[in-house]
Amino acid sequence: MPRELTDPEGITWTCIQAFSGLGKNPEKAEAARVDGKEGVYQVVCTPSGGAQSVRIELPGDWERNVSEEKLLDMIQAQSRQIS
Repeated sequence: MPRELTDPEGITWTCIQAFSGLGKNPEKAEAARVDGKEGVYQVVCTPSGGAQSVRIELPGDWERNVSEEKLLDMIQAQSRQIS
């Protein structure tokens, strides 16, 4: 399930676990896992504006238990690395 949040600049980010739209095949679900990190998954956050999408690593319960502030901090940090 996607999660939407808006940063201080007014950009709305839509975050979703990577490969979540590929169906219920266990091999595809495993593709989103981060190698060597138990319970950590790749999450892709796509902006509403002209910024570039970012990929961040989050725990499996990120949709419910990671604060909006922490997500935005991680998105901003990853965006700076890309620039």
